[in-house]
Order: sequence, then C-alpha cells, then structure tokens
Amino acid sequence: MEECKMRVGSLSEQVLNSLSKMLDNPTCGWRQLANAVSEQPKFRCSESELTSCSLQVLSAAGSPGRTLLARLADRSCSMDFLLLCLRKIDHQEAVQYITTVVVAELIQITVQPQTQQATVGGRVVMTCRASGPSGLSYQWFRGKEEIWDETGSTPELVLCPSAPGHQGPYICRVHYGGNFVFSQWAHVRFVQAAGASPGCSSTLFPGSVSGLHVIRQPQSKAVSEGDTLFLECNAEANPPAQYEWHHNMVPMTQQKTRSLKIPCVTTAHRGQYKCKMFNLYHEAWSDTATVTIGPSSITDASWVEVERGLDSQEVHRFRPGKYPLQQTVNPPPSARHFYATDKVALLIGNMNYLYHTQLCAPIVDVHELTNLLRQMDFKVVSLLDLNWQEMHSAVTEFLLLLDKGVYGLLYFAGHGYENFGNSFMVPIDAPASYTSEHCLCVQNILTRMQEKETGLNVLLLDMCRKRNLNDDVIVQPGLLKVTANIVFGYATCVDAEAYEVKREDVSNGIFISFLKRRVCEDEKVTVMLDRVAEDMGRCEITRGRQALELRSNLSERRSLTDQIQVSDCSASHSARNLQWVIAHVLPQSRCLQFDCGVKVQLGFAAEFSNIMVIYTRILEKPEEIVSCCAQLTDFPGDVDIDLKKSNQDTLLEAGSLLLIKENLPSPEVPSLYTRIRCLQRLRRELTFTICLQYTYSNMDEDVQERQPVTVGKPLVSKLNLYEPRPPRACSASSSSSLDSFNDPECSSFASVGSASNEWSYHAQTGRESSSIDSLTSSRRANIPEETDSPELFDAPQPLVASKSLPHGQVNDTNYKFSDMYNFHSH
Repeated sequence: MEECKMRVGSLSEQVLNSLSKMLDNPTCGWRQLANAVSEQPKFRCSESELTSCSLQVLSAAGSPGRTLLARLADRSCSMDFLLLCLRKIDHQEAVQYITTVVVAELIQITVQPQTQQATVGGRVVMTCRASGPSGLSYQWFRGKEEIWDETGSTPELVLCPSAPGHQGPYICRVHYGGNFVFSQWAHVRFVQAAGASPGCSSTLFPGSVSGLHVIRQPQSKAVSEGDTLFLECNAEANPPAQYEWHHNMVPMTQQKTRSLKIPCVTTAHRGQYKCKMFNLYHEAWSDTATVTIGPSSITDASWVEVERGLDSQEVHRFRPGKYPLQQTVNPPPSARHFYATDKVALLIGNMNYLYHTQLCAPIVDVHELTNLLRQMDFKVVSLLDLNWQEMHSAVTEFLLLLDKGVYGLLYFAGHGYENFGNSFMVPIDAPASYTSEHCLCVQNILTRMQEKETGLNVLLLDMCRKRNLNDDVIVQPGLLKVTANIVFGYATCVDAEAYEVKREDVSNGIFISFLKRRVCEDEKVTVMLDRVAEDMGRCEITRGRQALELRSNLSERRSLTDQIQVSDCSASHSARNLQWVIAHVLPQSRCLQFDCGVKVQLGFAAEFSNIMVIYTRILEKPEEIVSCCAQLTDFPGDVDIDLKKSNQDTLLEAGSLLLIKENLPSPEVPSLYTRIRCLQRLRRELTFTICLQYTYSNMDEDVQERQPVTVGKPLVSKLNLYEPRPPRACSASSSSSLDSFNDPECSSFASVGSASNEWSYHAQTGRESSSIDSLTSSRRANIPEETDSPELFDAPQPLVASKSLPHGQVNDTNYKFSDMYNFHSH
C-alpha cells in the first residue's frame, strides 16, 4: 500500500461514519479532537469551520464529527497522527476501533490458509498472503503456540516431514507496526501414515490438543418483515464449542446457541451476522451472513376492502397478491421497531395576556419539556408570549421543517377553548370576547402536518377546553387523511379546565408535572400517555378536577424515543432545515477596549428561542481606576426590556429564572445582566450602547465613555415572525385562523440572509447553544381564564425562581389546598 493510503482519506465511508458516531458527543468528541489536531497549524480549524461542524447536527444527515474528519482528510492527515490525537483526548473507544477494525481494512488478506488432509511424513504447505503497506510481517500459530520454524515468519508455512504433532488448527497473524489482522483458521488432519520425504526441514511440536473445526456456516438470505429469521452454524471441538452471535459487530447477548432464531423480523434486523465459536483453547469466526429485509408479505396479500357507512352499500374490491391473507401474520407491536427521518418540536407558552388573566406556569413547563425532548434528539423551538401573527408565522415555519417520515410535535400552554370538536389556541393579543378568527385552530394545523407525510403527529394541548359562548361559528378544517399516526394529548377533558399549582417556590401545570416523569419512556406514545393519565387519576388533588384525555388513531408502536434514521431528502428540505439553524444563533462574545484602558467583555446566552440574556464584565482596568462598571442602554423599542431589571448583579434580579451559570462568567467575576424578551418582534439589527462609568483614585466624580454596539438579529428574530405570510386558497367555510398558511415556496426563509461571520453559531435544535442546553430543570403552569376570585384580576405577582419537583415526589403530599386560591385554571 502506498504511504498516502495510510491517511484518513483512505478510510471507507462505513468506517468514517462509525468514527463519526463515536465523536458526536460533548464530553470526549469532535471539539476535543479539533483542539488536539490544532497543534499542527495545517490541521487547525478556523472559528467558521468549527461553526460549520456544529451546524451539522440539524441537517437531516449531518454529523459534526464526520465534517471534521472530512476536513482532516482534505488536509492529508495521517492515520498515525489521528491516533496520536485520539490518545491525547483519551478516546479509548475510537482508538480501539481504529487499531482493530480500521486496520482490517488497511490490511487485506488476499489468500486464506485452507484446511488440508495429509499423510504422516508428507509435505504440508499452508499459505497466507495479504495486501497492505510495505513491510508486512507474518506469524504462524498452531492453536496458541507460535511456530518458530524458519518458515513460521513467511507467507508460506512448510511442514515437512509432517508428523502427528502437526495435526490441529493453524492461523496466521499479519501485522504492520502495532496493527494486525488474523487469517481464518485452517486445520491439518492425517489420514494415514507415510514415509518421510527427503529434503524437508522438520519441526516437532509438544503435546497434542484437539482443535476447533467449523463444519457449518451461516448463509446469507432475504426475508420479509414479520417472517422468522433462522441462521445456523456448527463446529466440532474438544472441549465442545460455545457460540456467540454478533449483529453488525455488536454481540447479541441473548443468542448463545448454534442456532439463531428471530421471530417477526423488522428492518432493524437487517445487516451482517457472524458467529464466534470458541472453547478453552481455540476460537473461530464463521463466515459473514448478510440478511436483507424486504416489505412485509402482507402488503402483497389478497384482501377485500369493505366500505361501511350510514347510507352506503358494501362495496367489495379484490386485490390479488402473492400470498393469501390468512397465511401472513403481523408481528406483535412489541416486536416492531420504527424510525423517524427527523424529529421536530414547536413549543409555545403564552403567559402575559393583554386582556385576560395572566399565567405563571408556561415559562417553566415549556422550558422543562424542551430539555426532555432534546434528550430524545428532537429539534426544539421554544417561544413565549406570541400574538396572533407571531403564532401564525411560527407554526408556518414549523411546518416547513416537516417532511416524509418526520416526527412532528406541537405543544401549547396558555388559554384555549374547544367548540364543536375543534380546539383553539388563544394568542396574547386576543380581545376580551375573542372568537375563532382571533385564535389558531389546532385541527387546521394537523391537516397541514399530514400534507407533509409525517411519520408521527403528536399534539399536546395544556389549556382549557371550556365552550366559548362568544363564538358560534362552526369551523370546518380541511379533511384529515387516514394516516393512523395521530396522537392528541389533552391536559383536561371536554368542557373542563386545566389547572396549575401556584406556590411561593413552585409554579407547575398539572399536566406537565405528571408528563415529565413518563415522556422519555421507551413506550408507544399512547401507552406512555395512558400511564400519565393513570398517575393523574391516582393523585387526590387532581381527582374530580382534571383528567388527561387521549385521542389517537396510532396503529404502530411509535415512540418519542425512536431513533432517527436518515433517509434521502429533498435539497429544498435540507436547505430549509439549515436555514432554520442559522436563524437560531447567538451573537459571538466580544471584547471592547475603551480609551481609558478598560477592557469589557460582552457575552450572550439564550433562555428561550426568543429570549436572550446579555452580560458585561470588566476584564482589565488600569490601577489608577478604583471602580468601574459597564451598563447597557439605548435599546430599540421593538424588543421588551424591563428597565428596572436591567444591568443587575444576578440573573434572578434580571428576571431570568431558568438560565443557569455554567456557561456564563464565574460568580467570582462581577457581571451585570440584562434580559431581552420578544426578540421575534425585532425589525432591524439589534443595536445598543455600552456605557462605561469609572472613577479615578484622585477624583470624586464619575467619568463616562460610551460605545455603540450592533450584534445583528439574534436567535429567532431573523425569521421576521411579525410579517404576514402569503395567503393560501381556502374554502369559505374554513376559519381564517390558519387557512392563510403559506406554501413552502412562500417562506420567509427566502428573505433571510446568511448569518454574519461575526456571529457564533450556537445551534438551538438537536444540539443547541450550550447556553440553551444548560437551562435548569424547572416547571411551568397555567392560570385561570376566568375565576370567582376578584383579587386574581389584579396585576400578577412577580414570578420567583422555580424549582422542579423530584420525579418521585409528585404525589398528594406535595400540594395542600385549604381553599381554591392557589389552584387555578386556564
């Protein structure tokens, strides 16, 4: 093999993808490797290149580790240097994989030794040849004993004259440096004695130990989903052989016999199977059997369709197929495995209503559900306090992320109602006597989700479902398709209210309080929600007040924990996906130098997709300056800033209840925090002023210096959610609340420019900005839509830092109510 073949670029796509999976983790992964390889300047990645790697987590087939390896390959990085760097970051799994699996690709055995029958005194030649880097070395072994004969270190092992001691299993080890591969086992067996042949060297081996001989190999095959897979291997050995099956190089811990039987196979069972056969002295591997899984045979079966309706007659349609229907059996749901092509979630929490009761819990509940969904690889967009236009635009952009096979999840916490079987989400600007035209119809959203051929549609509505007496319009949403993939989780029953618990240290929605304990379970979505309903039913404070209602036509065992299996997707979908990522980035931290010699750091952290915290801290100051601070001022009127809570010493004083400090300056370093809300309303680049106030040791008066700063359009502001979306053609009977959803071609993405190079890309979906990912585990709740307590219509009390209840402590003892004052509904 040429020297160039020992470089990263010589690895196969399969090996690179396997390495990428090992590197796609935050603790010991691609970022640490990028730092290690930067010791050599030609392998150093720029900030924009690292950003490009980071953004890959949100594309359909993206992998930061794979992108970094591609850059190293383009720069002719050697395998030796890659191994050195992996050892430096102590990535044992990747090092072991390269030194074992990868070298098997670099060193290819072209001629395997073959089992032979010989006569005593005859001539036996075992041959093993390999291709690879120049300077390959060979070692022959009989069982575990190395052969020291002069031919024992050559491609051809010569046994002449052969003796009874030569009988047994042989294997050749081909190595290059510290890397090696083994040939297959070959056996020498004697059939009868014979005289020795002259001219041959003789090697005598000590004692004889019985070997291990493979007598049956597993065979490649193609089976259909739902069929039974049966593979078999066998070996003669003394002591008797043990067996261990491997699927795609992963041990199958439950398969320990020579026969492998898997009933009701799915596509998850496709791949390569090998069996390891071993005893006390020897080990051998079977040949590789490749198993392909085709469509279920029931899809080709003969069947009869019967239309049933109130006025319809039975209409029989016969469709021929290869197999009679009764001969095929669907696998039980527990045996099926399903995949998502992607997972996308939109979470909206409305609290600060203009004309209705203020809510407290949505901020905490949206935050906690965001963190839980991210653990299951959902791309999550979390937004607080949206008006009608912003909700409409946000849902439109959410729909653009959906595609065939994608799992889509919509969660809404806030005021709501249900009329004539349709659910309506109430924006914060809805008038006092709102109707469907002021709200968004959930069923219309579901219709649009179905148009994307999604794999799973989950809608979780944490709102009241009381009848709206002001609205007598019967909305007729678009017709739903028969997709058998819809799940509705209502926080309460029809014509009932959803409650939240208000206490000094906790604001929780009842629904999320129980959902958070179950949502990450690897169960069918409906099974998981059923358990949530049972938990709520067992709780004394919810019994008779609020009960979860589940509506579903889900026919497959699809779970929120299902893995993402990337499929070929359209270029337009990938572009929209990436554009969404670009529209969810934070400005890059920067340092500003003032004329007086003071150096100020300006940093950013995301609390939600439309809420950002800016902090300032003093990095350097001259000795003659005894005190100084950097405050922010002159913000545009588009965004929402509480001036009384700006430039505060702590996050809590700044109004940030959920953001934790791991990715912010150390508490020992004095910092000032300012919280910016409603970034979705920002119509131009965010510009503000840093006002530096300082005092010299020999002066009593403060001195001021000011510097204007422009940081572009951070987070969701680049989507321009305040802009109306082009209308779609719709029926006159449909509600206008969602009928004006635009086609993908009309998306605001067309007007969104590329992100400025001065920004750091902290992707929010999948693996979001570290500042977003580091949000604490707090809870959210909902307050009343209407109540008999007049004091609740007064200005709401300020929300204090919330604490999550431990999962095991959500029980009757956590909430005590002497009256209904602290128990409110939406």
